[in-house]
Amino acid sequence: MQQVRLRLLERAAKGEQAPRDVSAWAAVVASNWAMDFHRARRRQERLGERLAALRPAEAGADGAESRVLALAVAQGLDALPDSQRQVVVLRFYADLPVRDIAAELGIPEGTVKSRLHAAVRMLRTRLHEGEVV
Repeated sequence: MQQVRLRLLERAAKGEQAPRDVSAWAAVVASNWAMDFHRARRRQERLGERLAALRPAEAGADGAESRVLALAVAQGLDALPDSQRQVVVLRFYADLPVRDIAAELGIPEGTVKSRLHAAVRMLRTRLHEGEVV
């Protein structure tokens, strides 16, 4: 329901008039929001499945060093908090821009950036210190 109110307020802020039949319009907005939410959830599940399937033999890399690095990254991602893992997967595996990630997760762009920064810093530290693999 908050999303519907937010959309109505956004329209008002743009100087647009309220729709003639607010309840019908609200139902359409709520329905669209629900479909978007479920699409995003399915997309995240598929990305999680692909990430979980990433193993040295399946990494598609040539050479043992590349396979070890792929495994180390996968293990490092597993160690991240869920909130950080989500943004990393969406940014680097799904190749979504920060703006789209923020919209998908319903958080500010600054939050996406700070989570990415913290996650990359943690992954880099773990990889350099040899805590993974």
